[in-house]
Amino acid sequence: MTPHSLAFYVDVVTNGTLLGVGPADSPDDVTKALGPDFAEDTFGDGSMCRDYGLAEFYWDRASADHPWSGHHFTLQVHRLAYRDRTLVNDTLRARYGRFTPRLRFEKLQRLLVRHEVPLMEIPEIPVSAPYFRTFWQPDSHVAVSVIGTYGEYSTPDNLRVGDVYSVHAPMAAEEVEWRRAQVG
Repeated sequence: MTPHSLAFYVDVVTNGTLLGVGPADSPDDVTKALGPDFAEDTFGDGSMCRDYGLAEFYWDRASADHPWSGHHFTLQVHRLAYRDRTLVNDTLRARYGRFTPRLRFEKLQRLLVRHEVPLMEIPEIPVSAPYFRTFWQPDSHVAVSVIGTYGEYSTPDNLRVGDVYSVHAPMAAEEVEWRRAQVG
């Protein structure tokens, strides 16, 4: 993995933002940061997702008369394994360079430790265990999902144990506590 693309992931996990925009930012603000090349899905009048390839941002609102309220974003890191060069948009590529098909969690964690940004492993939701493991950064509220073990039909064939599957923000402290309570 190039140092530049690793820097991208370190930035996201450390700050809880992507190119300076976070989960609470408006659709217009996200588009200003990431560019106009996206696919948009709406779910009735109340939910919207914009897919920028590697990154997806989600919003909701009470009704069509209300403004969009940011909900979360997800980096779909697993998509890189398909080696589609268009997945990383021009804005990200111009800032961070080349992205390799897999992100090894141990490399990311090592860099985060050097930057004094700890990740804590938290319990996985039962439907995803033991195939996935989740690590959480308490200051930025970013969660990193990692392949924990291979499972036919449960994990992608083109990823290995220890590869990052996705990065998600925010994960609230309340969800972390809820997960801990589920495992007793």
